[in-house]
Amino acid sequence: MSIMIPAWVDGTLTPVEKLDAHKRGLRHKAVSVFVIRDGAVLLQQRAMEKYHTPGLWANTCCTHPGWDEAPDMCAARRLEEEVGITDLPLEHRHHLEYRADVGGGLIEHEVVDVYVGHAPSDLSVLANPDEVMAVEWVDFHDLKAAIARNPERFTPWLRIYLTDHAETIFGTDLVHA
Repeated sequence: MSIMIPAWVDGTLTPVEKLDAHKRGLRHKAVSVFVIRDGAVLLQQRAMEKYHTPGLWANTCCTHPGWDEAPDMCAARRLEEEVGITDLPLEHRHHLEYRADVGGGLIEHEVVDVYVGHAPSDLSVLANPDEVMAVEWVDFHDLKAAIARNPERFTPWLRIYLTDHAETIFGTDLVHA
């Protein structure tokens, strides 16, 4: 089944097949979610069946909204689909754009709405094995250090988020704790 995503073609927002958008490096809409608990970020290791960046560690979840799908609804939907989290209030934190080579001749050129959810200590996480190999709660500062030591273990967008947008996404209290 072909998945159509909102992408800009010649300056006009148009439904484009997802893989084609990545092959052509088209600017397209996306959402990313970070779930945080007591200063730790819930990361996912992408399933090996993913068509790009398989096996790399990423933020809690991310995706592309459907053509008429609101970003906040998309974020909540994908949080449930990838890691089984429901009914967690999400706060819109940032609207950003990045472009990154994700390997295999594919380019992510995303216009991203970033959301953060603050998890209770008893939050249940149930990874979807079609999407996620593993999940792990990682202290924010340990995550930054791990990315600095071994950037190749992490998705390009996670590296960009933590390098260029950490204060806006996570807040100064967490970043400077």
